[in-house]
Amino acid sequence: MNNSVAIRHIQIHSLDVPLAAPFTTSSSALEVLNNVALCIELADGSRGWGEVPILPPITVEDPASARAALQDAAGWLLNRDAGAWRRIAGELAERIPQLASVRAGIEMAVIDALTQHWDIPLFRFFGGYQDSVVTDITIPICPADAAEQLAERYRRAGFTTLKVKIGVDLWEDLNRVLAIRRGHPNGRLILDANAGYSVAETFELLRELRLAKLEVALLEQPVAREDWEGLGKLAREAGVPVAADEFCRTPEDAIRIAQYKLAQVINIKLVKCGVVQALEIAALARAQGLALMIGGMVETRRAMGFSAHFAAGLGGFDWIDLDTPLLLAEDPVSGGYRTVGARYLLDTKTAGHGGQLRVATRQA
Repeated sequence: MNNSVAIRHIQIHSLDVPLAAPFTTSSSALEVLNNVALCIELADGSRGWGEVPILPPITVEDPASARAALQDAAGWLLNRDAGAWRRIAGELAERIPQLASVRAGIEMAVIDALTQHWDIPLFRFFGGYQDSVVTDITIPICPADAAEQLAERYRRAGFTTLKVKIGVDLWEDLNRVLAIRRGHPNGRLILDANAGYSVAETFELLRELRLAKLEVALLEQPVAREDWEGLGKLAREAGVPVAADEFCRTPEDAIRIAQYKLAQVINIKLVKCGVVQALEIAALARAQGLALMIGGMVETRRAMGFSAHFAAGLGGFDWIDLDTPLLLAEDPVSGGYRTVGARYLLDTKTAGHGGQLRVATRQA
């Protein structure tokens, strides 16, 4: 083992950050981000940060269970060779298969520490395809007039793609989407139901939008995760590309989606599967001609920045949904990527992620 990359120290911190405004979807409502951060230090002093996003019911973990799982993992990770990051990821998948968010946070920290040790930016570790990404921005479930104002504000700020949360009330959703189109007449619209619709409701919404001369660019996770048949019907008949989000949590899910043509796009979120499995899903999707989307839960620039490096380094992502740091009331990360309108300019001169958490919260 290369002793200089042995894991020597692990710290766990609470990461509590208020949102600028409530973030409401069909499955959750959030006013304060309650994630968990960890820092892994190698024998040579290199430090890597990871973030465990918490968003019940989408994530299994709550803050207490996430901290407990991280503390347990620290017991067997100490003195391990961080260079064996794929082996570590495999053991995590065996030990805590259901805690994908925790696994993702640990993998992020290990890889960030390694790239610090190797003195290379994170996006180069993933392939170095490009050094920036352009994100969409999300409009949550809110009154139509507020949605229109947000759309106009985001148009002025340079965002060309808006992601619209739907899935609670079809007619309110319809009015919100139409209001957003008034506020941003030329932007691409992604409709994300977070599994809140039935197939019939989805077709009805699309029909009403078409009567209003409005075509959306992408339909994300319209139906429940268990409704594979409904997903396939929409992929075949909706006339709009369909993205599988909650449907795709594992490489096996990606194989099923490709084999039975259940979607045109796969939304990769590191928090759903971890970094190694995300690499596998991306390779499978590309081999089968499926388009790629990168997304996340509600995260700081720490986790979202890692995902931006992942997508930029690999290249080939048609849809970038990494906007939640823009929705926070404060930024707990120093350094890292710079934001210019909708574009994230990655740090090309600093090793690893490039950003460090300003940990003013209590250590767990």
